[in-house]
Amino acid sequence: MQLRLEVIVGSVREGRFGPTVAEWFVRRAQAHTEFDVGVIDLADTPLPADLTVTTGVEAFRARLATADAFVVVTPEYNHGYPGALKTAFDNAKFEWRAKPIGFVSYGGLSGGLRATEQLRQVVAEIHMVSIRETVSFHQAKKKFDANGETQDGAAIDAADRLLTQLAWWADALRQARAEIPYPG
Repeated sequence: MQLRLEVIVGSVREGRFGPTVAEWFVRRAQAHTEFDVGVIDLADTPLPADLTVTTGVEAFRARLATADAFVVVTPEYNHGYPGALKTAFDNAKFEWRAKPIGFVSYGGLSGGLRATEQLRQVVAEIHMVSIRETVSFHQAKKKFDANGETQDGAAIDAADRLLTQLAWWADALRQARAEIPYPG
């Protein structure tokens, strides 16, 4: 049975570069046949900042609940991650627990790595397993051609290693959750 992977596009800014990076990563993930890949674009996902439960939040939670693994595609804004990502994490609780998450970041000189490191703290608090391998694009807009492809060998290799680790953790944690409910 395939593992359900949800790729979350974290930027909601007008003119954002996130969809280019996300679409590239989704193509990489689809090449790993152990995954059934979906995309949650936070720009198209109405989540209230005040954390009120709406029908949109309920639909978001239901989708998270069916996932076995997640990958967040995040830019770095002002040495941090986008507020839309924090809102997304805060609008659900149990749906995240005991599931693995990987990170694909992009930005200027840091390639979004500071955003990723901050997100690792957030996901640990909500009982997720952070995958060690990450994908990072430094000077991201220069790394992709007009077709949304990259020749960045380090990123291509990192994506494949991330997906291999993510599949291992997703399978192990899905089996564990099925045998013994997570105690958190």
